[in-house]
Amino acid sequence: MGKLYDEELYAKISQWFDEHMDEMTEDIKRIVRFPSVSDHDAKPEEGPFGQGCRDCLDEMLAMGREYGFYTENKEYYVGRIGVENPDWKNTIGMWNHLDVVPVGVGWAHDPFDPYVKDGYLIGRGVSDNKGPAVAMLYMMRCLRDLQIPMKHELALFVGCDEEKGMQDMEYYCSKYPTPGLSLIADCGFPVCYGEKGIFEGKSITGTLSEDIVEFYGGYASNMIPDRAYLTLKKDLTAEKIEELKAAFGEAIEVNYEDGLLKLMAFGMSRHSAAPEGSTNAIHELAELVSKTDLLCESDRKYFEFISFATSCVYGEWAGITYEDEISGKLTCAGTVLRLEDNKASLLYNIRYSITADSDKIREGLAAASAKGGCDFVTIADSKPNYFPRERKVVDVLTDVFNDLTGLKTEPYVMGGGTYARKIPNAVAYGLGGVPKREGAPVLVMEKGHGGAHEPDEMLDLQNQIDAMKVFTMAVLTLNDYDLDI
Repeated sequence: MGKLYDEELYAKISQWFDEHMDEMTEDIKRIVRFPSVSDHDAKPEEGPFGQGCRDCLDEMLAMGREYGFYTENKEYYVGRIGVENPDWKNTIGMWNHLDVVPVGVGWAHDPFDPYVKDGYLIGRGVSDNKGPAVAMLYMMRCLRDLQIPMKHELALFVGCDEEKGMQDMEYYCSKYPTPGLSLIADCGFPVCYGEKGIFEGKSITGTLSEDIVEFYGGYASNMIPDRAYLTLKKDLTAEKIEELKAAFGEAIEVNYEDGLLKLMAFGMSRHSAAPEGSTNAIHELAELVSKTDLLCESDRKYFEFISFATSCVYGEWAGITYEDEISGKLTCAGTVLRLEDNKASLLYNIRYSITADSDKIREGLAAASAKGGCDFVTIADSKPNYFPRERKVVDVLTDVFNDLTGLKTEPYVMGGGTYARKIPNAVAYGLGGVPKREGAPVLVMEKGHGGAHEPDEMLDLQNQIDAMKVFTMAVLTLNDYDLDI
């Protein structure tokens, strides 16, 4: 098969991106400096998702105007960069998000003071998803600067609530037009044409004893918690404290002062869509404490339940295991623990297979919770997304990636959730998965660091530049097709 792209044009695009890498890096830093964790309890004057998201969106749109594009702000839910009056049916939309997951702990430096080390940009949001958002703006600049004729118009959209439920996209799509084809650059190449469903619910214990002062862990539903905390009112001897330290080892840090025993459990964070290999700090805390004599019998019962409900990642504890050929195994993680009105609530983040029945998942969780003496409450159920595999655009985008990289990848389905589940005619495409150049530096992080939802989140700058060359050529290849292919 001949090449799907013009080699001379590819060389020009490659040169443009290589020459603009340092400038792009500085622009990504501009956006990363904003602590844009979506806040659903924000004051009205702060916008629907809080001041951090508001300020970040303002900066991104200002950047778009600086580079000569028209911008519009849809009530701080979504911003758009492109032309003033697009022909929506003939528009390719690129969608990214500016909100980030909470910082967590364990960072080597301030997560909102990004810096470059050995060719990697480090800071919260550099890869998920601010770096790709800025890169899409640079693609639009590249095509304009090189005066490459386009059959389709381009529009860059940036949202502010992807990590906490996608209310931004639900609002936007209910009120405003969407493009003929949308590409979400928030995954790995080639094409992700399906996403698992996302179910959230929580078990709520009965009333705990007054011995429990604090009991919490986790920062966000989609992160495996790397810390969990318990404070107990206890009258303990120095000998007992040393006994506890020996029993807990490195898993739990022990502090005792003024009749308060403070315990901090350690875990290893991962994205909840791929929890394999993580260590859930909530489980570590509940399991080890339930084996001591620190708790009264009624409290112990609930701690044992929490330990049981966080002991596995495929839902075995609730009898909800499921797997299909399209999307693989259901995953289930207890990710956020809170003490409310002297009752402990444990939030579950479940990524369920495309063919699974979420009603059966809810029933299983409710039944297992009841056996543990807990109530169960459903929080949300975001249904699976499936873009027809037979649509030609899936193969076109995949073939461009394979042709440029020399790989033989196949379109896939994943457990992560992107805006594709909320937007019509959308697939996720890039920017991860491009092979590293030979001799490229590798920044070695300690285990549990460097990933998208981990401390010391990092972005391989050269790798992103190479990914944008692929993405740009893919968009140009779509010049040969109508967008309804």
